Amino acid sequence: MSRSVLVTGAARGIGRAVARAFAESGDRVAVHYGTRRAEAEATLESLPGTGHALVGADLGDPDGAAGLVGRAVELLGGVDVVVNNAAVNIAHPVADTPYGEWRRAWRATMDVNVFGAADVSYLAARHMIDRGVRGRIVNVGSRGAYKGEPDHPAYGAAKAALHSLGQSLAVALAPHGIAVASVAPGFVDTERVAGRLSDAVRAQSPFGRVATPEEVAAAVHYLASPAAVWSSGAVLDVNGASHLR
Repeated sequence: MSRSVLVTGAARGIGRAVARAFAESGDRVAVHYGTRRAEAEATLESLPGTGHALVGADLGDPDGAAGLVGRAVELLGGVDVVVNNAAVNIAHPVADTPYGEWRRAWRATMDVNVFGAADVSYLAARHMIDRGVRGRIVNVGSRGAYKGEPDHPAYGAAKAALHSLGQSLAVALAPHGIAVASVAPGFVDTERVAGRLSDAVRAQSPFGRVATPEEVAAAVHYLASPAAVWSSGAVLDVNGASHLR
């Protein structure tokens, strides 16, 4: 059965691969973007099937999430699955960052990565509850929540908060038949981190490489499937054994 899927941050990278994974299985996808409209349009055009939609919203704006979820519901006729993938990642190492920039990095990161995801999850969950939908919410977290992000501490902290949010919602929403889980990727071969993918980074995994976006998307797609309901509350490591816990 075709489902309606909202993927935040789907203009490129992991989000684009996630959108394609759902579209390839026959689902209808709302492709969200923040500022990269042209790339999001390219994502939309690449999706197989019909009924997909493009939705722009600033998740750093307190009203952005409401507009996004409302528009996705309107365009898709409802939302059955949400993938919280949109993220901000600003370098701000302690020793080299002025205090003003430090504060701006933290607030910009938290506004999108935590507050935006929390608002999208809340609004989508209330929509699912009201419709009696046994929906799914999947968060794209990070290995950095456990391993640490010395040059991007707000990003690591935000992803840890996102994992925790997912676990809290898993317990709260289970009585309504809604499952919530997260993935925690390590480095992924995307445009955003292309300049950081050194041989040393690849050597962090015993496979000698980093993940492809499609590998992360496969994990997300599984966690959103009916077969994965008993994985609700889980945080699935997708890091090629580069960090074990």
